[in-house]
Amino acid sequence: MKQNTKKVVGLGLFTAIVVVLQLLGSVIKFGPFSVSLVLIPIVVGTAIYGVGAGAWLGLVFGVTVLASGDAAAFLTVNAIGTVITVLLKGTLAGTFAGLVYKALERFNKYLAVIAAAVACPVMNTGVFLLGCQLFFLDTVKGWAAAAGMDNVGTYMIVGLVGLNFVFELVANIVLGPVAVRIINIGKKENKKV
Repeated sequence: MKQNTKKVVGLGLFTAIVVVLQLLGSVIKFGPFSVSLVLIPIVVGTAIYGVGAGAWLGLVFGVTVLASGDAAAFLTVNAIGTVITVLLKGTLAGTFAGLVYKALERFNKYLAVIAAAVACPVMNTGVFLLGCQLFFLDTVKGWAAAAGMDNVGTYMIVGLVGLNFVFELVANIVLGPVAVRIINIGKKENKKV
């Protein structure tokens, strides 16, 4: 009973951190979209509480993106496609990070958290690009033409996600060792109960 209470409280805390960081991150933009500051808390949360926690925190990330208006440019084009893409990218990013962490944790926690911290933005960005391809290709082609780029694929990589992805990836890798320390503290606290 005590373990479940600690998990619920811990997950509640990580949920609040994800919401606050996403709202704060929505004002930091590289290119047309804001950066995702929430990926490390998603990785830490999934490492401490499991893959289900990663999926939950990723879903909360997606809901916050929708609620904050950060996806407004896409909502006006295809609301259903936007909701599917945003919720799926967050949920899958958290789930994938959790699976990567779980697979590597027994070998080396530092390797596991770094790999999960890389996997999270890769999945997040990959699903976003897939969503652009499936639901918004004509719109993105128009944006590419307006930006003077002939190749829509190049525009998607360079114009839509380039700097954001690099920032998110580097932040995750740099904060990875800090996350390992937090994970170790969290796991020690959980064992005490």
